[in-house]
Amino acid sequence: MRRKRYWVSRRAVLGAAVGVGAIGWSGVTLARLARAPSGPKDAGRVADADGLSLAVDPPPAPPHDPALPWIAKGGNLNDASALSRTPVYGVVGVRGEQDVATALAFARANGLKVSVAAVRHSMGGHAFDDHALVLDMRAFNAIAVDAAERTVTVEPGATWHDIQNVLHPLFAVKAMQSTDIFSVGGSISVNAHGMDHHAGALAGSVRAMRVMLPSGTVLTCSRKENAELFRHVLGGYGLFGVIVSATLDIVANAVYRTARAVIRSEDFPGYFERDLAGEGGPGLFYGHLSTAPGSLLEEMIVYRYDKVAERAPLDMPRLGAPGAVKLKRLIMNLAKHGALFQRLKWYAEKKLEPEFENCTVARTDALGEGEACLVSRNDPMHDSVPYLFNDLAGDTDILHEYFVPRAAYNAFIADMRRVLAAQSLPVLNASVRVVHAEDIALSYARAPAFSLVLYINQPADEAGSTAMRALTRALIDIALKHGGRFFLPYQLHYTGAQLIASYPELPRFLANKRAYDPDELLSSTFYRVLKAMAADIPLPAPA
Repeated sequence: MRRKRYWVSRRAVLGAAVGVGAIGWSGVTLARLARAPSGPKDAGRVADADGLSLAVDPPPAPPHDPALPWIAKGGNLNDASALSRTPVYGVVGVRGEQDVATALAFARANGLKVSVAAVRHSMGGHAFDDHALVLDMRAFNAIAVDAAERTVTVEPGATWHDIQNVLHPLFAVKAMQSTDIFSVGGSISVNAHGMDHHAGALAGSVRAMRVMLPSGTVLTCSRKENAELFRHVLGGYGLFGVIVSATLDIVANAVYRTARAVIRSEDFPGYFERDLAGEGGPGLFYGHLSTAPGSLLEEMIVYRYDKVAERAPLDMPRLGAPGAVKLKRLIMNLAKHGALFQRLKWYAEKKLEPEFENCTVARTDALGEGEACLVSRNDPMHDSVPYLFNDLAGDTDILHEYFVPRAAYNAFIADMRRVLAAQSLPVLNASVRVVHAEDIALSYARAPAFSLVLYINQPADEAGSTAMRALTRALIDIALKHGGRFFLPYQLHYTGAQLIASYPELPRFLANKRAYDPDELLSSTFYRVLKAMAADIPLPAPA
């Protein structure tokens, strides 16, 4: 009997080999991609900023004052970029106002610079400087609610997460960053903004602050009292004084009905004016743009939260932690490995994410919302984004943000899409937010604007930083082309010309800094870069 021969094609052999390899790869790699961080990342330090050396030789170091509560004497600090490793004189764990006064006096007497830090999520050395005395504000975090005045007064180290837990279920914050991991002092220092497009940035909800000047004097400032100091501390990157408390507006913790719409990005400006802006629009919203090849920045998911009740029930459960963290982290980290996984991530956002929606408010006849998903105002903002943090030592994820006048949105997005599609660094997230004109000294929005927030992965090495520097400069050029600006809390990859073009008021800002702090006691790596880049521009008289 003749035996039948089976021919196996090269393609089949290759496919089998790939399949076996994929199984082996997945067994180890998927677990690694889903794993929580084992500790803070520290990948060293970007060498320079536009040719400016970031390193400073150490001055003579005085003995550490035993009266101060030291967390560390010497050592290094880094920030969320993992690329800002910086040697410091020491870190003081501030517990109260007197610790700040004692530390400033000690620094003045011994020729030290002082930097102010909390969770350190800025990405360009904004919270420390070479050989500086660093004030760690995280334990300086008391929270007091005044229900009658609809305010909360907080110390600078308090996080939004903690504030929400205190306010819930009766009240909610009026304006905060889009996630709750940041400190109030840090958010004020960058004038952060978030999901409430009516409230705008944090500046609009800060009633007053108590600020300790470098001299040790404490001033109360607001829009009516010490107004110039108020305008400079808001968005002043910790360079004008140390915030020792802030009083913020709060609002009722309303009930919202959640909804989503998938639209074309080019339709967003019209959609915003028609369905989101004005009194009839939702209480909160955010937009996610596609980061998948083929639909990059072309498709958009709009998440909206429409008010259905003025107050959340008092018997609501405590605010919960995010769910499906390992799965979300895995999907995010897979997206760093090519087009297939980037498409998978976008598919998951469009199709699978609604299955994980956490509807926290019980449906009742009084609310009349049938099977709608109901949440309180606090719920969507109570997200500590643990899925963004990973145990991948060889790479890091970098934030960018660009602001453009609303009429320029479509042309701006088209140019951004062209540049992002032509480069190799994986774009992990792209979001659209809304900001208003801000009356502060160094504003990123002089007119109503849309912002594009990008989260981009890079290798944590010199080649990765070189690629990110080139991309950052290309994206800043696009923002400038369309009458926009870039946000300053991120990496120091811009040129001096780009900095001055985005912030022509910078020389006056620096002159006013010298007026409030003539000895430049308060400093940071970021501040040294600003000064160096503006060195050839004569400083005007202080305002």
